[in-house]
Amino acid sequence: MHVNEGTGTDAELLQRVASGDQRALAAVFDRHAPAVMRYAWALAPGRMDVEEIVQDTFLTLWRKAADIILVETSLLPWLLVTCRNFGLNAVRKAARNRAEQFDDTARRSDVVREYHDAEAARDDLRWVLDEIERLEPIDRQVCELCLVEGVSYAEAAKRLDLSVGAIKQRVSRSRARLKKAVTLE
Repeated sequence: MHVNEGTGTDAELLQRVASGDQRALAAVFDRHAPAVMRYAWALAPGRMDVEEIVQDTFLTLWRKAADIILVETSLLPWLLVTCRNFGLNAVRKAARNRAEQFDDTARRSDVVREYHDAEAARDDLRWVLDEIERLEPIDRQVCELCLVEGVSYAEAAKRLDLSVGAIKQRVSRSRARLKKAVTLE
C-alpha cells in the first residue's frame, strides 16, 4: 500500500495499474478524466455516448496497462488517442443506426453530410493538438494544463514554478499563434 495513493508520476501509476492496483487506476482517472471527458464531448455523436466513450477509454487502460509504453511522461496522449478511437466508432455506429431509419435517398445525403461535418470537426481538433505539439516545451505544457486539462492559471503556475502573469502571457501568446495558424489554413 502506498502512503499517497493518488500521487506519483503517470509512469509510476501505469506500473501500478498494470499490476492490478485499482487505486492507481482511480488516481489516473482523477488526474486525466476531465481532459478525456472534454475531448469525448468534441467527438461524440450524442450526449449518451460521452460517458460510454470515457468509460471504454479507462477500461482499455485497465486491460492494456501492461502493454502501454509511454512516449512522453504523461498518459494523456495515449488516453486521448484511445478516446478518439472510441469516439470514431461511436460516430460510425450512430451513422449506421440513423441510416437504417431513413429511406435510401435521404439516407445517403444526410449521412454523408453528417459524416463529413464530424470528420471536419475531428480534423480541426487533431490539427489544433498537432499545433500544440509544435510549441516550445514550456508553452506546450502550459497549453496542455490550461487549455486541454482546464487547470487554473494559479495551479499551472504552481506546477510549473512560474508566475501567474507568465502563465497568462504564455496562454495568450499560444492562443494567438494557434488562431493565426488556423486563419492561414
